[in-house]
Formats: sequence, C-alpha cells, structure tokens
Amino acid sequence: MATLDLTHEQPAGIPFAWHATPAGEVLEAFASHEDGLDAADAARRLAAHGPNVIPLAGADGALRVLVRQINNPLIWVLIGAGALAIALGKRIDGVVVLGVVVANALIGFVQEFRAGRAIEALIQMVPDSATVFRKGARLTVPAAELVPGDVVQLGSGDKVPADVRLLDVRNLQIDEAALTGESVPVAKGAAPVEPESTIADRFSMAYGGTLVTYGTGTAVVVATGGATELGRISSLLEGASKLETPLTQAMARVATWLTVAISAVAALLIAVGLARGYPFVDAVLAGIALAVGAIPEGLPAIITIALAIGVQRMARHHAVIRRLPAVETLGSTTVVCTDKTGTLTRNEMTVQELWTPTGGVYRLTGVGYSPEGELFRGGDSVAESPADVQALVRSAVLCSDAAVALEDGGWRVHGDPTEGALIVAARKAGGDPEALRRRHPRLDVISFESERQFMATLHAGEILLKGAPEVILARCDHVDADVFHAEVERMATQGMRVLAVARRAHPGSSLDEGDVDGGFELLGLQGMIDPPRPEAIEAVAACHRAGINVKMITGDHRVTAEAIARDLGLLDEDQRGLTGTELARLSDAELAVAVKRTNVFARVAPEHKLRLVTALQAQGEVAAMTGDGVNDAPALKQANIGVAMGITGTAVSKEAADIVLADDNFASIAAAVEEGRRVYDNLVKALAFVLPTNVGFALVILLSVLFFPIEDGVPLLPMEPAQLLWINLVATVALALPLAFEAKEPDLMRRPPRRPDAPILSRFILVRTVIVAALMTAGAIGLFLWEYYVEVDRGVPSATALAEAQTTAVTTVILFQIFYLLNCRSLRDSVLTIGLWTNPTVYAGIAALLLLQLGFVYLPFMNEVFGSAPLALDAWLAAALVSAVVLPVISLEKRVRQMLHKREL
Repeated sequence: MATLDLTHEQPAGIPFAWHATPAGEVLEAFASHEDGLDAADAARRLAAHGPNVIPLAGADGALRVLVRQINNPLIWVLIGAGALAIALGKRIDGVVVLGVVVANALIGFVQEFRAGRAIEALIQMVPDSATVFRKGARLTVPAAELVPGDVVQLGSGDKVPADVRLLDVRNLQIDEAALTGESVPVAKGAAPVEPESTIADRFSMAYGGTLVTYGTGTAVVVATGGATELGRISSLLEGASKLETPLTQAMARVATWLTVAISAVAALLIAVGLARGYPFVDAVLAGIALAVGAIPEGLPAIITIALAIGVQRMARHHAVIRRLPAVETLGSTTVVCTDKTGTLTRNEMTVQELWTPTGGVYRLTGVGYSPEGELFRGGDSVAESPADVQALVRSAVLCSDAAVALEDGGWRVHGDPTEGALIVAARKAGGDPEALRRRHPRLDVISFESERQFMATLHAGEILLKGAPEVILARCDHVDADVFHAEVERMATQGMRVLAVARRAHPGSSLDEGDVDGGFELLGLQGMIDPPRPEAIEAVAACHRAGINVKMITGDHRVTAEAIARDLGLLDEDQRGLTGTELARLSDAELAVAVKRTNVFARVAPEHKLRLVTALQAQGEVAAMTGDGVNDAPALKQANIGVAMGITGTAVSKEAADIVLADDNFASIAAAVEEGRRVYDNLVKALAFVLPTNVGFALVILLSVLFFPIEDGVPLLPMEPAQLLWINLVATVALALPLAFEAKEPDLMRRPPRRPDAPILSRFILVRTVIVAALMTAGAIGLFLWEYYVEVDRGVPSATALAEAQTTAVTTVILFQIFYLLNCRSLRDSVLTIGLWTNPTVYAGIAALLLLQLGFVYLPFMNEVFGSAPLALDAWLAAALVSAVVLPVISLEKRVRQMLHKREL
C-alpha cells in the first residue's frame, strides 16, 4: 500500500495546504482514486487513524462538583464550629450551623452541575452516515468509519462528514456560518486557491459539520476526527480556561480575609475567657458564638437570590442566563467583542443603491426583507420608477430563483439571500415580482456556477444576465468601462456586494454557452449589504457612554466589516481594521498594542478570536464575547462572559456560553449590561446592610467576654449562638432580599466600568460598617445590661432575667436593621429622594420580619429552641427609640460623602 506523501510546501502556522494543491495531486498523496478505496485498504486506515469522531474530555463527576462547594474557608470555619458545638452538648446550635452549610452547598451544586457540556455538543455537528465510493460502488457507511483518502459524495441538505478536498462540483454551495461566520452560503469549486487563504476563502475545501445548501460534488477526505477543524476547535475549547467572575474573585478574597480574622479573634477570645475564669465549655461556646455571629451565613443565599432576580429581569430583555454569576459579570464588563452578522446587523441582505448608465445613482430606503421603502435620487423621492430602474429591477427578478413571503408575522426568503434582496428591491421600486414572473415565463436557464460567476435566463425574445460586474462587463457592448469601474469601486468601498445585470435579444427557445458570449446591453448595478440594526447603533453609543469599548470580530471581509463599523460608530473614516492573516503575523507585544487601538477584526479564525480575548484579559480587561458558530466556542469559554446567539447559534456555542440572546440582538447585550450593573449596585447595598450586623455581633461577644461579669458561674453573653443565627439567617435575609428589587441609580450607565481588581469591601463599605456596627453594638449592649439588671433588681431569677435581656438585645438589633434598611435603599441619596414607595417589597419584608420576631418573642416553642422570653411593651419602645438613631446618623454620613465627592471633582 502506498504511503501518504505529506511533504508539500505549506505556510508556517497554517494546517497542511490541501486547499492549494491540485485535486489530482491530493488523490495521489493519499494513494486514492476517484473510484475510492477498496474495503481492505479502508479497514487498515481506520485501524491506523482511528474513528472519525471528535475526542471528548471527561467532565467532573458529581462528587467533585459537590466538594468544590464546600471547599471554602468560611464554610470550613462553620463546619468546625457546628461540630464543636455538638461535641460540647449544644446540639441545637450545632445542627442549625451545619444545616446552613448543607443548604449553601446544595444551591451551588445544582447551579454548577448543569454546566460544562460544550465539547459534547460537537458530536451533534458530525452526521451519522456518509455516502462514500469504494472501488466505484456507492455505499452509505457510518460517518465514524470514514478515513483519509475516502472519496465521498455531497448533495443538498447533507452535513459534510469530515474535512474534504473537493474533486468535482456542480453548483455546490455550502453554509459555513457555524465555522467561519460567513453570512451567506459559499460557492465552492475544485480549483486550488492561495496557500495563505483563511478558512473562509478556501473555496476548494469543505469542512466537517458544515451544511450543503445547493448543488452536488465529490471530494476526498483529508482529515478525520481530532485532525479536522472541528477537532482542532475541540482542543482549543478544552484548553480555554473558564475564568472566575469578578464577583466570585472578590468574595473569595473577602472569605479568606474574614476567615483569618475571625479564627484569630475567636482563638483569642477563648484564651481571654479562660483567663477570666470561664469554664472551658463556656469559653469555647463564646468563641463559637463569635464565629457564628461574625460569619455572614445569609450572604450566599442573598447573592444567589439577587442574581436569580437579575436573571428574570434579563430574560425580559431577551438575555437567557445559563450561569448565575454571569449576571454580575456583565455589569463589570469593560470591553464587548461582538460578531457582526445578525448581532450588529439584521442578517438580511438589502439593496441600498442602484446605478444605471443613463440615470446614475438611485438609493432605496428600508432595511431587510420587508418590502417597505422608497426610491430616491439626488435626495428627492421618486414618485414613479423611471424606465431605466424598472428595466434593471425587472431583469434581476426574472433572472433569479428566490422568493420572499410573509410568514409568522415576518418576511422570509426562500432561496439565496442575495436574490432575496433583489426581489425586495423590485417591490420598493414599484414592481410586482410574482406578476412579472407570470407575464414573462422562463424558457431556459444557465444556472450560476462559481467557475462562470453568472446566471442567464431565457424569456420570450430576450436573454437576461446577472452576475459579477467584471464578468458581465466583458459581455456588454457600448459601456464606458472607466465609469463602470468607478461605480463598482465606490459601492465596494462602502462594503456593498455588487451585482451587474444585462440583457440582449434572442429569438430562440433554448440557451447554450455560446448565446451568452457577448452582445449584451448593460442595464446597471445593484449594491447590497447586510445593514446594521438601528437599535444596535444606539446600543453601541450607550456602551461608549458607559465607558465600555466595543470591538467587532467577524469572519466577513474587511471592507464590509469596516463599512458597517463606521455606520455603528466603531471606526472613524481614517481608521481601518485588521485581518486574521495580519493578526497571525503579530507578536504578543504587537498584538497587545493592536487590540487596544483597533476595533475591527475581519476574516478571523477560531485561534485568532481566542488570542484576541486572551490579549484583552492580559491587560486587565473584563471581556464579553459574542458568537454563534462552532468557531466561536473556544473564545466564548475563555471570555469573562460568553454570549451566544439563541436563533442562529449552534449547540456548541450555546453550551460554551454564559448567556444566550433569544433575539440575537446587540441591543439586548447593552440592556443586559445595564441590568448587571443594577444587580451589582444592589449586591453592594446588601453587603453594606449585612456586614455591619456581623461586625456588630463580633463586637458584642468580644466586649462581653472582656468586661462582663460571671453571674452564678454563668458568663453574661448578650446573645447565644442560636440567637445570632436567627438574626443572621432569618432577619438579615428577610430584609436584605428586598434590596435586590431596588430601581437602578440615575447615573448607572454614565459611570465608567468598575475596575476588575476593585475590592468589594470598598472604603465606603468599611467606613459605613464601622459606624453602623458601633451604633448597633452600643444600643444592643446598653439595653441588654439595662434589662438584665432591672429584672434582677426586681427579684427575677437570673436565668429568666438573662433570657429577657438577650431577647431585648435581639429585638434591638432586629429593629435597628429595619431602620437601617431604609438608609440602604440608595448608596448615595436619602430615602426621600428615591421615593418611599418605589420598592414595595421593602415593606413586605419588614412586615414579614416583625411577624417572625413576634413569634420569636412570644411563641413557647420558639422560646424553647432559641432561649428567648416574652417582653413587656416598654422593652419594645426602648428598643425602637435606640434603633431609630441610625436614621439621622447615616443621613449625615451620606451628606458628608456627597460633599467630599464634589470637592474631589
């Protein structure tokens, strides 16, 4: 058996250049023939190369995912505290603490276990079977059994089963959007192309997973399984690292810092307690109380629910969130790398200009396949289409196969999208395509083929010709070539795809190649483009106002990309984009400069997208990446936030992404960014609300161990561990959750993005925490001591007095939180400024908590579980008066902060 000769010259960094090798030499290199391999040879090659399947990496098992939820410093502290409490006989306290750990772990487990199936989705791109020639016999075999050197047949509707070099084609067109981002099917041919050609320009190749939309062809398999483009993307996808979100990174830093601080203070507290004569069990329980009180157990639940609320809001903006932290990450995005076709544009070709030799330039208004629009010339509307325009659009319609119909409330093209644009142009110019076709039936046709670059149709007495401008010009008489070329160049520099239309008289009833060699009259040019979405223009402007840079990364041609980018405000007139070929030549240092200065990257390959995203992240950017194809999946996974298209997106891209856009619209990204910022603001409000309580608890326990007496052998503690958990979990969560429903701050989309490395515990939160914790500590300790000694002086047993005093302290903290919640509704303004009733859920939370606190105080079983006791009315009044002090104090703090901020500006 002949060995494979793989020694051809090929450019550095480009896979073996079969696209540049003549078809006969490719067959010879693979020791194959147009009749295909024999069965024995195919079996040997299958054993040598392995099956034609995409290799998959194993996903993490359920146990490993579960362990990750527990592997957090704060969680280990809580587990230790709960286990120690049970060991010391405090079973209720211990079980409650461990129950919190289990609940948090289950929430995280459910969220993570559903993710991570991107590579598995690649399997769906490879068809189950393929048509292959084995020594001239045409067989249907499992696609997994294809080997290099096999000769396969491709037909309309087939998925390409492997990477193949085309041998012979007839009108073959392949939809490669999933792999290259090309917006329309690509016409294929058997002729070699340049070795440096990107995947989108390798017209002599077809790649596994792409779809044949028209025509037929035969091809030789040049790569299978992991060696295919799909396999290479799979490798990139495995290698792409899924970064932690800014929120998870910030919370990890907070958790580490709190763990060290809490552990150190708890150990010191135990030592101090023992030194003051505390029994060992009581000293350890004081340390446990401090740990339980200082750890914000309710914070994970608050964050999860706040993010879930953000998910619901984003769904209204057509953004479907697959991973909860993505909600907040969008809010901290500094750069959005977006695809062009269908995201920034409508994915509907539109004729924008007509040119005729006699009338000059005409413009058509309206976008997409909807027929609404008008004809303009020189800025004035044309009431009735001139004869030259009518001839141009009429001939283009008759020399086309596509149809446009109204379906499900929208206009749909049946056939080639370019021809669909010609049909709509005729309608806008006052024609009726269906009536034209009935009046002028087609007698014969020469179909479009990539080799000839034109289509010709015969009607009664005339031939109509449509195709590439140069090809049509060569067949026309009496044309000013300089004027013609100038118009083609003008349209092309605006990113338009240009088609020329011509006609000639012909008395016969059939067509052959000789009938279209010359003698035609040029009717004119039609320039078309996939126009930008109007809402995308505003969305890009909104991103720029918010300090977010937008970069277009597309598989389309550079000229087209630049034209759309200028319409969107991404490029100035004197700026240009970079191509994938140019990117490949840049060093990492040069790329770091280019990625900052350039907003348009065209004709890019999967590795280019991945490299661009990685380069941005290396410079500290939080990058969002949009995409819909298999080629986008590695970059979607690598990006801080991956955004897949819900309509045109492949299963691979959706599984690799964090967010799926239900409407494929860039405007939905801008709306989701705004919602992400709102979520982060509300999380900061929740953090500013929760942390003072935990610091206050730590201060209460610390001060009581340091200074409070030991009465009848029992240390005086203002709160027991179970009571601290009641406040941490029930009260804090019930009040913090309404903050997730707060309206957005007025300047939300006028601020620059927050720095990715900005600490979540900002100076504002630290200062606010100290002020509020000090007020709460003073109020809780003061009322605890007052209640305890008043009751003791009245002859109440010390155990009963302690229970009542502790209940008073807990109630004081609860009421303190209620008043403080009103101040937390806005980070900068007073509650009166934002409106008392703009968030009714706040008052629902307050009412629910007051009912729960009444149960805590007066229900016997609650008294049994938490060690609480009924209170008299005067205790409630005292707690309310002390707690209300926080309102004027924090209002003053806000005013001072506003004055300092204005001074800094």
